[in-house]
Amino acid sequence: MVKAVVGANWGDEGKGKITDMLAKEADIIVRFQGGANAGHTIVNDYGKFALHTLPSGVFYGHTTSIIGNGVALDIPVLFNEIKSIVDKGVPEPKILVSDRAQIVMSYHKNFDAYEEERLGGKSFGSTKSGIAPFYSDKYAKIGFQVSELFDDELLREKAARVAEQKNVLLEHLYHKPLIDPDELYKELVSYREMVAPYVCDVSLYLHNALKEGKNILLEGQLGSLKDPDHGIYPMVTSSSTLAGYGAIGAGIPPYEIGQIVTVCKAYSSAVGAGEFVSEIFGDEAEELRHRGGDGGEYGATTGRPRRVGWFDCVASKYGCRMQGTTDVAFTVLDVLGYLDEIPVCIGYEIDGEITTEFPVTSLLKKAKPVLKKLPGWKSNIRGIRKYEELPENCRNYIEFIEKEVGYPFTMISNGPGRDDIIYRESALK
Repeated sequence: MVKAVVGANWGDEGKGKITDMLAKEADIIVRFQGGANAGHTIVNDYGKFALHTLPSGVFYGHTTSIIGNGVALDIPVLFNEIKSIVDKGVPEPKILVSDRAQIVMSYHKNFDAYEEERLGGKSFGSTKSGIAPFYSDKYAKIGFQVSELFDDELLREKAARVAEQKNVLLEHLYHKPLIDPDELYKELVSYREMVAPYVCDVSLYLHNALKEGKNILLEGQLGSLKDPDHGIYPMVTSSSTLAGYGAIGAGIPPYEIGQIVTVCKAYSSAVGAGEFVSEIFGDEAEELRHRGGDGGEYGATTGRPRRVGWFDCVASKYGCRMQGTTDVAFTVLDVLGYLDEIPVCIGYEIDGEITTEFPVTSLLKKAKPVLKKLPGWKSNIRGIRKYEELPENCRNYIEFIEKEVGYPFTMISNGPGRDDIIYRESALK
């Protein structure tokens, strides 16, 4: 059985906690796309962790954690991350890295920073983790694949060829220091030494695991609206954030994915720049940001304040549709307990007309939120384990949004810990 855990919106929906929770029943957890540019925050018995590359199931002794071929693999980040969790008392996790994964190089991060600097006020709000230059190189077929690290002759020749190409841009467009091919080769050799113990033919490993009836969990990064095809282009990431890509990024057949858990936050927050119709500002936003998540809405990777807003039914309905959602996990509901009334975005007004369907970016820029206010429940709901024990206004809030979104809300998260979860039977199932 393969389950996927993915995000419905702009990323930052609480996927780390849901993956950590579902990993209890999994044998294998696979990160299938993205890089170390966005993190997952997890709170468990070992403490609080911000993971960037490691799958969120590494805290269980019975699991194997896999870095799939679709991941932008930043080898030093991965190994520092392994060390950081082991140093906090977590048992050494079993980790496999796909021999077909490609490597984020130091020059990718440099190019990322140089391009943001060059664009100035028109930048894409990058985390400067090298992700866009990495994927550009992957599709331009000048990226380094893990398997290539073990062919020394190829490595020397390719390092010289790539340096020559990059140096034209460094000299004439960015006016920055050039890449030394010998230094580049040495960087690659150091990566070979770090990654060698973990390299595996991951798709074959997963093929055999499926034949043995193992439970596999696919973990995505960011959310539907950051997908380069179906998101708020161009303010998107550089790899597909959809569950459908999980088959490609892990190397399994698409028909094996039997359950798609799409994570939705009880209010909205966004990673990075881009259109965000239900966004709020000023004191109202600061209050929500301060109370949000566990320790506030600040990025796991960058520490920067996240943009926040009210729940967006239009974006979430679209995000769930694009993921092929079978179950919605509704997170951080406990945060909203301070509000007398809670606005919900139920439509967009564009050029005087109201729509409930998510439009392309050029129309999104003009959209104004159509808000409906629901009564708050004014109480702390942490610790509640049964759906019927939630305050009536809280249940009304969940059921109103579930109806607007149109997908079954089967998991309600009401706190940061892995046990802070309420399972419910949805009427939509």
